[in-house]
Amino acid sequence: MPDHSTSVGRVRQSEVYLGGVVGRMPAVPVSYPRLVRAAKRAMTKEAFAYVAGSAGLESTASANRRAFTRHRIVPRVLRDVGARDLGIHLLGSHRPTPLYLAPIGVLDLAHADADTGAARAGAGLGIPVALSTQASTPMEEVTAATPATSAWFQLYWSSSRELTASLVHRAEASGCEALMVTLDTHLLGWRPRDLDLAYLPFARGRGIAQYTSDPVFMRLVEERVAGRRPGGRGTGGLLKVTPAALRTLLELSSRAPGSLARNLRSAIPRAAVETFLDVFADPTLTWHDLAWLRSITRLPIVLKGVLHPDDALSAIDAGADAVVVSNHGGRQVDGAIAALDALPGVVAAVDGRVPVLFDSGVRCGADIFVALALGASAVGIGRPYVYGLAAGGDAGAREVLTNLIAEFDITMALAGCTSVGGITRETLADG
Repeated sequence: MPDHSTSVGRVRQSEVYLGGVVGRMPAVPVSYPRLVRAAKRAMTKEAFAYVAGSAGLESTASANRRAFTRHRIVPRVLRDVGARDLGIHLLGSHRPTPLYLAPIGVLDLAHADADTGAARAGAGLGIPVALSTQASTPMEEVTAATPATSAWFQLYWSSSRELTASLVHRAEASGCEALMVTLDTHLLGWRPRDLDLAYLPFARGRGIAQYTSDPVFMRLVEERVAGRRPGGRGTGGLLKVTPAALRTLLELSSRAPGSLARNLRSAIPRAAVETFLDVFADPTLTWHDLAWLRSITRLPIVLKGVLHPDDALSAIDAGADAVVVSNHGGRQVDGAIAALDALPGVVAAVDGRVPVLFDSGVRCGADIFVALALGASAVGIGRPYVYGLAAGGDAGAREVLTNLIAEFDITMALAGCTSVGGITRETLADG
């Protein structure tokens, strides 16, 4: 496990500056705007729109960033900060940093390394990765390829309880250490960038690898093809034959289980997409349903998407082991409260009974510091690591994460803090 008890910020700075002496530049841009531009150049317009886009007028995504600007760090001087300890204890384990990789689906839109690349980048730095239900690579393949990684499984609760149970049991068997249940996506948000391009990756068979590798899901698909599944949309009615439709058929067939030649003649690929669209989420869920989930797993249950203090209290009452203050990076509700603005109220309501994790809008090491000062137990990194993945594969993602850790370490030192526990409201001007 990496040792972050020394000056990792200075080490990283020296590595970059001394590399420049011999003409070696950073593999991916350190500046966030330049990183975004590099990722955009590397991705298709549909892929970049999917990753970068948010709901509606994208005012929630903007609010996430504005919220950070309202909190100012107060540097302190003449304190011995020669060594810093960035470690925390979370979900029963020591972590060398307070970071985790937030779950992001369809990572092959960014790079062919996809979920395995993200897990490899996190593992190299001791950062847990939350594997998405909407992954490009089955969880078993990711954990087998990156045995050193600390993996969590982010669960989208399907309308098929049998399928949900199967995903949970596979996560346990794959060595995942926790379930992160996403609560805010029982309906897909209104995302104009994707709508303008008429592009939903799932409709093309992308981001459904957890499903097509699942025996329960594939049984549902086969029942649909055979016409035995009640309530399904069926596979009858051919799509209008156009060049775009033929490209989609090829894309579907290349991602479905089995050979491309067989899939091109089969109804399975299209039926898999239709089945996914049918069972993706369950908008009828209530707090009472969590008792069923608790009954089928011993893994810690982390509830993601909590923005109201009363919901945090309900989560504790329902037996949650942690909550995540998150507005899905602004991707679900336009005009929603900034996640950072919601954080102090949730922290106060929880009152230390369970960890309060945080994501949405984090772009730099100072953001990590501010979120921790406002009471977060750990901080999720989302789009930045995806842009690193797009610009440079797993090495690019790791470099982005390394830079975030380094900047956070330097911010801690300049604020007079030697440990994460020392980062409190008193370190902020409005504390």
